Amino acid sequence: RMSRPAEEMLYMAMEDFRVDVIVGKGPGATAIPLELPPFTLVGATTRAGLLPPPLRDRFGFTAHMEFYAPAELERVIHRSARLLDVAIDPAGAAEIAGRSRGTPRIANRLLRRVRDYAQVKADGHITEDI
Repeated sequence: RMSRPAEEMLYMAMEDFRVDVIVGKGPGATAIPLELPPFTLVGATTRAGLLPPPLRDRFGFTAHMEFYAPAELERVIHRSARLLDVAIDPAGAAEIAGRSRGTPRIANRLLRRVRDYAQVKADGHITEDI
């Protein structure tokens, strides 16, 4: 969780394109305003309900994305396997896709771990059994 002062600074940056930097401590502390160039902030999370409502409310547009279908993940896995220069059977890709919870990041992480296992325990070729 973000600290309250950090949240407040982010809110000011998002709304006013400026932040106040506090210099010093106690009664003698002064705030120096810093202007920010206009920017676009893009956020992504699978746990939007855990965001503080004031932060969630400051985003001008909220989209709810669908998880990837297994067939789409298989395409991601085959592409990543080519980039990693690892051979993979369609059944092996399907097995990884089915365990990826609809998320390419998880699919790619699993592919790398299975690749490592296949290189050590097999001939480096990923099959359904590996």
